[in-house]
Amino acid sequence: MTARAQTSPLLIAALAVLSGCLIDVCIKYLATDIHVVALTVWRFLFGGVYALGIFLALRRPWPRWEAWRFHTMRGAVHLAAAMGFFFALTELGLAEATVMGFTAALMIAPIARVLLGERFGAVSVGAAVIGFAGAAVALSGDAPAGPEDGNRLLGIASVLASAVAYATSVVLLRMRAQKEDTLTIVMLANVLPALIGLPLMFAVDPVPAVSQIPIFAALGFFGLAVWWLMTIAYGRAPAQQIAPLEYTGLIWSALLGWLIFGEIPGWRLYAGAAIIIAACMMVAFESHFATRRAARQPVSTLVE
Repeated sequence: MTARAQTSPLLIAALAVLSGCLIDVCIKYLATDIHVVALTVWRFLFGGVYALGIFLALRRPWPRWEAWRFHTMRGAVHLAAAMGFFFALTELGLAEATVMGFTAALMIAPIARVLLGERFGAVSVGAAVIGFAGAAVALSGDAPAGPEDGNRLLGIASVLASAVAYATSVVLLRMRAQKEDTLTIVMLANVLPALIGLPLMFAVDPVPAVSQIPIFAALGFFGLAVWWLMTIAYGRAPAQQIAPLEYTGLIWSALLGWLIFGEIPGWRLYAGAAIIIAACMMVAFESHFATRRAARQPVSTLVE
């Protein structure tokens, strides 16, 4: 039996989500001493070095000027999304920021309507209403273990703005996904945010300590690992099987938040998270079924 057959794609996807949560933990831990802007740029800088190294080693064709221009715009949006979420980690508990980040999936349909003219049906509208009701439930209790000196309102605003930027980045990716291969997109998605963010980094924290470099290198590694592992997982199993694994981020963030930061979220956060996840699943499966109907395929894969 080959190693490919032995390794479960669900396990690979779970490890990808864990890698993303480890980035969040590192950012939250380091942000007390290092500016969030600098942390964000270093994360992309090392991720860009790794991705560019792989890109050059595999001798992929160099992207055209059109691709550089488009991905520069997307890179700015992607940088804003990451910076907003990382800032939110300094103001909120790890699990709370993760749950609020789930709302990005609910914003993709309306943003796609504005940017791409895509139509979305009643299911998407209903799911958005349900999802944001879940967000209200999650936020309705007391601060669930965020930093004592954190500004919760500012953190919530930041993570929601980050969710809008992330959803916009995903929609923009749809516009180029058929024109560049995955590795080219990943290389540009790391290199360009780093280049865009360099002036900001030099303005706030230009010279890191030598002891901090390995940590920045680890951030870049985990960032690349998320892409690499998810690419493998989606290549070995249907998307509808892998997508729900992304919500295991709540489990990882709650566990790591408790072990490292002593955060213990209240029950309302979990109740709201369940509602948000259910709403996101409604959107995901509606999109899947709509695609199959448009292709004149059976709605269910069970008959195949």
